[in-house]
Amino acid sequence: MKPRKRLSPRKAKEDLVEALLISNYNRYYRLALSYTKSEDDAADIVQNSAYKAIKNSGSLKQDSYAATWLYRIVLNEIFTFCGQKKTEALDAVLHEPEASDTYEDIDLKRALDTLPAKDKMIVELKYFEEMKLEEIAALMQENVNTVKSRLYRSIKKLRLALDASHT
Repeated sequence: MKPRKRLSPRKAKEDLVEALLISNYNRYYRLALSYTKSEDDAADIVQNSAYKAIKNSGSLKQDSYAATWLYRIVLNEIFTFCGQKKTEALDAVLHEPEASDTYEDIDLKRALDTLPAKDKMIVELKYFEEMKLEEIAALMQENVNTVKSRLYRSIKKLRLALDASHT
């Protein structure tokens, strides 16, 4: 019997990050798509995030925070992308196929788009990604009570927007 080779700490972290990326790819993609409204841009964001995560996996301090660390990388990529002014040729816009909508309720999607980016992120992570408030707070590097109050304020805004759209 051949003795098992021990993984270096760097390789073990890299393997952990890769496993999380694979198992949560669709979640990262949906999150990116909700901000970019473009399948190609969402895929690019997830790809860039994966590259950065694997490349920097050695900087992960505790394995138990790997999932939160990865979400933070994806969110940073989303906000970086959204902050950039993209200019496109009119032809590219005219001939670009419509991205399929992943939300069932168009009114809800429109209402979500009216929220500030961080508030929208809290709502999406809580209700679409089913994350706990504590996880969202850690991810956003904010106090749990701050996240709660932003969530409840955002829900109130969403209700008002949805009520207005149905009258």
